Amino acid sequence: MKSYRWIPETGSGLEHLVLRQTNEGVIAQGVVIGGRYGERSGQPYGASYRIACDDAWRVRHAIIDVAGGGHLELFADGDGQWRGGDGAVIEALAGCIDIDLAASCFTNTLPIRRLGDSLGERQVIEVAWVWIPELKVEKARQAYTRRAMNAYRFEGLGSDFRADLRVDDDGLVELYPGLFKRA
Repeated sequence: MKSYRWIPETGSGLEHLVLRQTNEGVIAQGVVIGGRYGERSGQPYGASYRIACDDAWRVRHAIIDVAGGGHLELFADGDGQWRGGDGAVIEALAGCIDIDLAASCFTNTLPIRRLGDSLGERQVIEVAWVWIPELKVEKARQAYTRRAMNAYRFEGLGSDFRADLRVDDDGLVELYPGLFKRA
């Protein structure tokens, strides 16, 4: 079990993560406090999350709770099919393997670990993008490319957003320029 913390590069906030390896895979439990991307926009909030992945780092279950607000539970089969907490298939997320929580830099680790050596070439993926604190979920296209040892280019393909992430040897973000840095 390992613990990590990140703070926004601007504004106030905090993300605290406990990452645990099990025989079945990886369990990530975290808490984020702040506004959307620090406090540059949106109202301050607090939220907790639990993401369970199989041993190939494919998301299988996610729970997000906003303090004083909503609850979201998602189940994934690891091959791109998602269901809500009520068991209903979420067609809009078909093909997504990873989840990306708007308030968390940890979720960048999921495709980095899952895709591994294939990131020597640009990999375009679709993710279940979760807005926090709204808990709105939508499909988003992204791309990751390894630029150097422990350095990856992240691209949000629905926008012109790009960032060169610096990660540690385990694929966890140390620096997400303009947004987060390891505390």
